[in-house]
Amino acid sequence: MLTTDHPQGYAIVFRGSRTACLEFGLVLEAKAIPYELLEYDAAWALSVPPEIAITAGEELARYAQERTIRRERPPALVPFAGAAAGSIGYTVVLLLIAYCAGISLFGVDWFAVGALEHGMHGSHDWWRAVTALTLHLDQLHLLSNLLFGVGVGAVVSSMFGPGVAWASILAAGVLGNCLEMLIAPLDHRAVGASTAVFAALGLLSGFGWRRQLTLRERWMYRWAPLIAGACLLTLLGVGAEHVDVLGHLLGFLSGVALGWIYARAGMPRGRDARVQWAAAGAALTVVLAAWFIALQPAIKLL
Repeated sequence: MLTTDHPQGYAIVFRGSRTACLEFGLVLEAKAIPYELLEYDAAWALSVPPEIAITAGEELARYAQERTIRRERPPALVPFAGAAAGSIGYTVVLLLIAYCAGISLFGVDWFAVGALEHGMHGSHDWWRAVTALTLHLDQLHLLSNLLFGVGVGAVVSSMFGPGVAWASILAAGVLGNCLEMLIAPLDHRAVGASTAVFAALGLLSGFGWRRQLTLRERWMYRWAPLIAGACLLTLLGVGAEHVDVLGHLLGFLSGVALGWIYARAGMPRGRDARVQWAAAGAALTVVLAAWFIALQPAIKLL
């Protein structure tokens, strides 16, 4: 309420510019404290009934103190170079395996030997947790995972370096697939890099969440990375027919766990290019080794 006269029986609890009075008036309004906005002697003020003047003054003092607290920020991250190289490597691997599967190289049904499935009688082909990440049902399935994966992977690469980033994405994706093999129904089959893509999203969410969780900020700010990641998971990872919702969820949770560990350990550390190359080589070796094991029976017959 705006008046130009000093109301009788009211006590002034704040003086300042009109903008400041409007801001502090919102504090009183949020606490259901009645007040008047006054203009007199070319100045502005807030006044309240005398019986609640002490309470109003305490609320305004508390708010003023919060405004003066210096906002904390997590240490700035210096982006790594080479994000494009990691994305190119990811694209080449998926396209090459899509071509080999499409022509049934070695006379093998690559989906039969490489798709994720729950093993009969409790047996599990562990390599399927890796090979399934590289197979796709059709061109649209492949294209969507390429586009989304390149985008999210580039962000992770800029944070940890391309080698460490893609090795971490692969590790979280494989962990998600391993968990899915253990708990999925016996007739469940799944393929696609989307589990690893959502693992990358989880990696970003978990890393940002842990870095902001200990800051003296409102809970919405501290939990924002995890909430944003969960919203994207809900928007992009569920709903459509034949979508492997369980795989997306487990990949995301695996990524969140790994991102949390990285932030807790103070990653990233150092910028030695040899570490990036070693991590990239290890990731590629795991993929090749998994496919060698999957195709070995057919290769022996050649």
